Amino acid sequence: MLKNPFYAGAYAYGKSENRTAIVDGRARKTYGHHRPLEECEILLKGHHEGYIDWAEFERNQKQLSANAYRRCDGAKSGRGGRALLVGILVCGRCGRRLTVNYTSRSTGGISQPVYRCDRASVMLGQRRCMMFGGLRIDAAVVRELIGAVEPMAIEAAVLAERRQMERQAEQRRIIELELQQARYEASLAERRYAACDPDNRLIAATLEKSWEAALRRVQDCELRLDAAMASHAAAPTPDFAAIAADLEAAWKTPSVTMRTRQQLLRTLVNEITADLDEEAREIVLTIHWKGGQHSQLRLRKPRSGEHDCSTPDDALAVIRSMATRWSDEGIAATLNRMRLPTGQGKTWTAHRVSSIRRVRGIHAYRSAEKDGVWLTMREAAQHCGVTSHRIRRLIQAGVLSAEQVVRGAPYQIRAADLQSERVVQSMGRKGRPCRLDAVNQIPMFPDT
Repeated sequence: MLKNPFYAGAYAYGKSENRTAIVDGRARKTYGHHRPLEECEILLKGHHEGYIDWAEFERNQKQLSANAYRRCDGAKSGRGGRALLVGILVCGRCGRRLTVNYTSRSTGGISQPVYRCDRASVMLGQRRCMMFGGLRIDAAVVRELIGAVEPMAIEAAVLAERRQMERQAEQRRIIELELQQARYEASLAERRYAACDPDNRLIAATLEKSWEAALRRVQDCELRLDAAMASHAAAPTPDFAAIAADLEAAWKTPSVTMRTRQQLLRTLVNEITADLDEEAREIVLTIHWKGGQHSQLRLRKPRSGEHDCSTPDDALAVIRSMATRWSDEGIAATLNRMRLPTGQGKTWTAHRVSSIRRVRGIHAYRSAEKDGVWLTMREAAQHCGVTSHRIRRLIQAGVLSAEQVVRGAPYQIRAADLQSERVVQSMGRKGRPCRLDAVNQIPMFPDT
């Protein structure tokens, strides 16, 4: 009923046509091909009284066309959800649109999107074309989108700043014109009052009231102009250049919904063709931009069970270097002190360090037997009968040599270095700096 022009008071004849095509050398005729209303043989608008007018009928047709999801040449889906590319991905093998599914296993209580092309499998029993996770793909397309928009962001920021200044100037111009008109009317009222006969008290009183009203209007316009200029001067000017330079933060703002992101993407991208390079294990994305430009992205396809929650390489390097001499507790404390989180963004514990060592095949530290070759700062202080603070001062002064696996890790002190003459003499000092006097140094205050 909504698509029939009869509903809008129009009579149309010839809304469908027959087509003839040559198939295998023979003419084959097909029937019922719909024509656009503009191509009908007869179209009489206003033929009879309709339920709606023709303008509203055309708006309804445009809206119905925009809602034609999944149809050929129809609008792509942009109705929200957690997947950015839903309805815009096209299979590079069969030409069908990829669907989005959500995994049953959730991370942090949120299911993750998965793009797949399985229409041929569902309808025809054929093999599925492809399937891959959506988080990596969405993030890569967002980076490409921001990179494409960034050169125009500065120009848009300058244009927005110029428009704001023009709007403020236009507001001031309108108030100034009102003030000019009010002053003219006040001057006219003054001249009329001056030309009035004083003996005609009724007319004089009326003209006096008009003059006072005109003066009040002048005063109001002057106050409005002063307030407008003060507000424009006091109001902070938005930093449009900073907004343009930080498009990624604007994209990730919590107030921006996924539906807004999808609609923004569809204003710049026609569609994205996806394919798999089995030999290189890569996902190949061909982005078809508005205007006819194309760009290609190649992303590594993770293997089954692989995820992004992996331990950073810096943390693994620290664990490998410290595992030969330090316990899991010391390694965890060092990693936390260096602010290197786990793959899931958590702090380190001895249990987590031990788990990573087992998975990565990193053997435990060999000084667990405490053979006395290497000592920690606390063990060295207990061995010498001093405080840990004194041992630290000796190390900082360069008297006692110590090693660190990485910067921020605990000190490692060789037990043999504690027996050196220089260290023993510095240990014996009381209330003096932990350093030796030079051999040939002349004292500043000799004994007299």
